[in-house]
Amino acid sequence: MSNKVEVQARNIRLTEKIEEYVKKKAGNLDHYLPTIEEVRVELAHYKAARNANDRNAAQITAHGKGFVLRTEERADEALAAFDTAVDNMQRQIERYKGKHFHGRGDGRSAAEVTEDIIDDETGELSPLVARRKKFVLYPMSEDEAAVQMRNLGHDNFFIFYNAETSKINVLYRRRNGSYGLIEPEVG
Repeated sequence: MSNKVEVQARNIRLTEKIEEYVKKKAGNLDHYLPTIEEVRVELAHYKAARNANDRNAAQITAHGKGFVLRTEERADEALAAFDTAVDNMQRQIERYKGKHFHGRGDGRSAAEVTEDIIDDETGELSPLVARRKKFVLYPMSEDEAAVQMRNLGHDNFFIFYNAETSKINVLYRRRNGSYGLIEPEVG
């Protein structure tokens, strides 16, 4: 365990046994991705959750140089949520390695993988972005965007030009079935 693990608890009594278990398991994430420098784990209990199976949440955030991976899971018990979140984080790490190391999940370093992404004919590196999509954004209201999102079968998100604010927005479906709106601002 070479990475730093920080454990926080909200509305849960964090016993020494639970903290030790969480630190040990979260500390092993660098086994899957050695460039993880820090892991933050937050265990929380939500009394007002509608479903009893969603009352305990575990959020894991892994930080490394140039990346942040995050997952959150809910369950009826805090450690069950944490174990599921760890499993999801391991899958996220594998996807991250696949995207950044072009499908190589064999634990090789980035330098070793770079040899695989050099085009044999030209001798140049293959592009990092493998696919680009362009589409026309039509001005519409938030309500129209929700209708378009449903009509097009976009289950997770929909990008549109908000006619009311004259900005590009992202409409997304939340876990409880309602919608959220992302309004980007240039920093």
